Amino acid sequence: MNLIIVNRKVFLLGVMALLLLGSGIYVSPTSAEKGKSVFYKFDKSGNLLQPKGYREWVFVGSPLTPNDMNNGKAAFPEFHHVYIPHEQFKVYKNTGAFPDGTILVKELLSVGKKQAPSGKGYFNGDFIGLEATVKDTKRYKNEPGNWAYFSFTTPIGQPHNKTAKAMPKTKCNFCHQAFAKDDWVFTQYYPVLKDAKPGRK
Repeated sequence: MNLIIVNRKVFLLGVMALLLLGSGIYVSPTSAEKGKSVFYKFDKSGNLLQPKGYREWVFVGSPLTPNDMNNGKAAFPEFHHVYIPHEQFKVYKNTGAFPDGTILVKELLSVGKKQAPSGKGYFNGDFIGLEATVKDTKRYKNEPGNWAYFSFTTPIGQPHNKTAKAMPKTKCNFCHQAFAKDDWVFTQYYPVLKDAKPGRK
């Protein structure tokens, strides 16, 4: 009888893990037992696996620095659609801090048409890239702010890489450290985060 109960518990945990994986939540056995969601996972070589289900997370903003406003040489001439998991957004909203284990996913979109029935402007084109940043105090204890940055982007027209290595510190960390408003995150350009922070007037 006890064996049947144990097996049922294992079965239910397995079903729950499969459901969460399908929704973009990566769950390890220990986190499933504690009821804690894990939104990113690494392979044995320390590469970040491409996140899944992020379009169902909280959309925080879409900054753009187009070429035609930067002498044709913008560093990031595409739209950046940025997402954060609901659970981590809730923690930020309650505490004003990004918790350990935070992940932000950024989709890159080309600038498409510049004319619409409403008038001239900048409109989303095609998906051309995928990036992410992870705050992990154990894995990246020697990185500035404990954040690491990843790019799954491949040449246009090809599927994105399934895994990504952390970029060198000089690639992203120091720029975020120098100019990001809040804990290495450019919250000044994400109105959803800016408005959610406690104490905002």
